[in-house]
Amino acid sequence: MATSPVPATTPPPASAPHLVEPPPSRLKSAGQKYGTPLIVLALAIAIVVTLTRNWNGWEGAHVEQVTNDAYVRGDLTPLSTKVPGLVREVKVNDYQEVHRGDILVQLDDDDYKAQVAQAVAGVEAGKAALVNNQRQRQLEDAKIERALAGIDQANAEIDAAQAGKEATQADVTRTRAERTRQEALLKTSSTTQQTVEKAVADEERFSAQYASRDADLAQARTALRSNTLAAEAERRSKAVLEAQDSQLIADLHAKEAALEVAEVNLGYTRIVAPADGSVGERQVRPGQLVSPGTQVMTFVENIRWVAANFRETQLTNIKVGDPAEVRVDTYPGKVFKGRVLELSPASGSQFALLPPDNATGNFTKVVQRVPVKIALDDSTLTSELRPGLSAVVTVRTRH
Repeated sequence: MATSPVPATTPPPASAPHLVEPPPSRLKSAGQKYGTPLIVLALAIAIVVTLTRNWNGWEGAHVEQVTNDAYVRGDLTPLSTKVPGLVREVKVNDYQEVHRGDILVQLDDDDYKAQVAQAVAGVEAGKAALVNNQRQRQLEDAKIERALAGIDQANAEIDAAQAGKEATQADVTRTRAERTRQEALLKTSSTTQQTVEKAVADEERFSAQYASRDADLAQARTALRSNTLAAEAERRSKAVLEAQDSQLIADLHAKEAALEVAEVNLGYTRIVAPADGSVGERQVRPGQLVSPGTQVMTFVENIRWVAANFRETQLTNIKVGDPAEVRVDTYPGKVFKGRVLELSPASGSQFALLPPDNATGNFTKVVQRVPVKIALDDSTLTSELRPGLSAVVTVRTRH
C-alpha cells in the first residue's frame, strides 16, 4: 500500500532575546546588601579625615600630657687632677656614696709642702725688709726735721745778728765822729787829753762790737747753708727710701701671691667631693704618676631631674610650673611628684651633631620632640634614682 508523504514543517522563527527583570523584592534586598556598607565606609573615611586634620589640636588640648620618652638625669662630673704628682692613696671604692668635702684621692704632697714653706720664708723676709726700710725712712724724717729746725734757728740768728750789726754800726759812726771832733779840739787846746782818750776808747769798743756782730752774721749764714744742704740731702735719701719702699711693697705682694699659689697647689693634691653624691669607677691607683687633667673618677651628684621628650603637638598648654608625675620601672607603683622646670628653647634634633636640613631633596614631615625638664620634689627615694633610667612622665596642664 502506498504511503502518502508527510509534509515538511517549517520551524517558527526564533524570537529576539530579552532581559528578564528581577522581581522588586530582589532589587530591594540588593540595595540593602551593597548600599549600607558603602555608606558606612564613606562615614568612616570622613571620620578618619576629620580626626587626622584635628588630631594635633585635640592632642595639645588634653589636660594630661603623657610621654614614655623620658629619662632620669643627673650631673655627672669628671674629677681630674690639677697638679702633677704620685697618687698616694685612693680613699673610696667604686660606686661609694660620699659627702661634700670628703677626700677621694690624695696625691703625694711633700714637694708642695716644701714650696709652701719656702714661700712663707720669702714673705717673712719681704716683711722684714719692708719694716727695716720704713725705719730708715723714719730716721730720715727725723734728720730732715732737725735740719729744718737748724734752718729756722739760723734764720733767727741771722735776723738777730743783722739787727745788732745795724745798731752797732750807728754807735760806731757816732763814736768815730766824736773821736774826730775831740782830736780836733785837742789841737786847739779846747779839750783835755782824757776826753780824747775816752772818745777813742768808745770808738774802738763799738768797732769791736760791730766786728763781733758781723762775725755772728757770717756764722749764722754758714749754719743756714749747712742746714739747708743737710735738709736737701736727707730729702734725697728719703726719696730713695720711698722708692725702695714701693719696690719692697711690690716684692712683698709678689711673694704673698706666690705663697697663695703654693697653698692652692697644695690643696690641689687633695681631690674632694664637690657635693653629696656617689662616685663611679676609680681610674687611678696608688703609686700612679698623674699629670694635670688626668681623670681620676666620675662624680654623680644626688640631685636628680627627668628629661621628658614630648611631641611638639603636646606642648600647646604645657607651661613652667605645671605639676608632673614620674613613674620609673625600677620602682613599680611608686609615683614621684614634680613640676615643669624648663622647656628647651629648640627641639632635640637641633642639638644633634648634624642637625636636619630639609631645604633640599624630598621632604617627609616628622613630628619633632622637645625636651622638657621636670624637677622632682624632695623624696627619700629621689637620691636612689640612677641617671639614665627610663621613665613615664605625666604633666597636668593648667589651661
